[in-house]
Amino acid sequence: MRSKVARAVRDVLHDNDFVEVETPMLLQTSPEGAREYLVPARLSSTATSSAPSTSPSSTSTTPQFYALSQSPQQPKQLLVCSGGIEKYYQFARCFRDEDGRKDRQPEFTQIDMEMAFVSWSPPPMSQVEQPSTSSDKYFDDRRWRIGGTEIRNVVESIISQVWKTALGVELPPEFGVMTYRMAMEKYGSDKPDLRMNSVLPYSSTHIQQIELSDSKRVIDYLVVPRQDQELLKDLLSLNESGVKSYTVSSKAGWEKGLAKELGWSGDVKAAKSGIELSEGTLLIGCLRDTYLNGGSTSMGKVRLRLSELAQQKYELDYPKYCFTWVTEFPLFSKDEDKEFMAHGRWSSTHHPFTAPMLEDLPLLEQGQYEKVRGQHYDLVLNGMEIGGGSVRVHNAPLQENIFKEVLQLTESEINSFDHLLKALKYGAPPHGGIALGFDRLMSIICNSKSIRDVIAFPKTAGGTDPVFRSPSAIPDETLKQYGLRSL
Repeated sequence: MRSKVARAVRDVLHDNDFVEVETPMLLQTSPEGAREYLVPARLSSTATSSAPSTSPSSTSTTPQFYALSQSPQQPKQLLVCSGGIEKYYQFARCFRDEDGRKDRQPEFTQIDMEMAFVSWSPPPMSQVEQPSTSSDKYFDDRRWRIGGTEIRNVVESIISQVWKTALGVELPPEFGVMTYRMAMEKYGSDKPDLRMNSVLPYSSTHIQQIELSDSKRVIDYLVVPRQDQELLKDLLSLNESGVKSYTVSSKAGWEKGLAKELGWSGDVKAAKSGIELSEGTLLIGCLRDTYLNGGSTSMGKVRLRLSELAQQKYELDYPKYCFTWVTEFPLFSKDEDKEFMAHGRWSSTHHPFTAPMLEDLPLLEQGQYEKVRGQHYDLVLNGMEIGGGSVRVHNAPLQENIFKEVLQLTESEINSFDHLLKALKYGAPPHGGIALGFDRLMSIICNSKSIRDVIAFPKTAGGTDPVFRSPSAIPDETLKQYGLRSL
């Protein structure tokens, strides 16, 4: 099946004039985000008379290292910037030193793409998309308001062909779109599972908000009518921080009652639930910061658990495949997962080459980095991210400003991107790309709970290889050739 799907992907890409190009796996270490695997180089092989002054001399004993490619991000941008390849792809082997999870491996395969001359702004609104008097506050959040529509179209063609070839399933001609703001506010996750929408017989599947007098705080809540309240015990057993329940005692003033239960003593604004709140209705809520960041909220986790419990109780027939694009992520974040490299500095939410949204360029200049949105897009299926990409920065001064002023990279860290900055200075076309997780895609198609089930020689959750018994210790005599020794 893996070979069959790979063939279907290649057919679509070849039909769209993409060229398959292999890029190097042994690269220089750079602060792109994840921990890298380092490969030592023998001293004798790195010391040459023509080496730059930064390389060791023939008598140097300073260890030298390659970094295994986290992704072909920089090579593929260089290919497109060169003008020689306008549409690139490859089934790329990638390496990241991350803790083991069911959907992560130290080495994995991604369907990697990059295109030149992609748009940097959204397509014109059709007549159907024109704003109306609708009360839906997320009306505009359902539009593709960034560039890169060319990438979107190719990816949707690939996924549709794969589902038809592997599963005999015809998918809709176009996938839905929502902004990061909408995903986090309404579903409590940046990779929302939409299968339970409008399926639960009684309870609401959408997280709703109550605005407070302090604009920096808001209350998230879910409605659980009496018919579903036997699920309450299991819901609250989550012990999710700050989540509490409140039973409606009257149709008026329930907002203040929930706020008081959550420890809020200030003023609250009236909220419209969408479901009539009769006496005895249960509300599950949580206070949170208005500023959204990260991948989920406390109420997002409660929502998923409510869905699981309701499915068990009612034996609900959920739709099998619910795709959506999530766009307009924060361009920068203070991410705990990247703190080992950031050291208190801002981090790139995606990677440092992602372009800001056009209308947010003034915010970038003013130093309001937390408000800057990126031209970043993720493809989500049933609550799982199966691909992510972005429109890239193709302007050298803007890229240097992000490195120096926002991310505050050191001179040596910036030097690791020197080749890319030079390419941008020579003149680069607007470009963008995406990477689809091939292993994750196969696990979904094969209905497998772990990507290890669809990889020929998988590693364990701890990153070890039981067949080849790696990693393993190396004799001190061998280590000496690399200027290393065991401690």
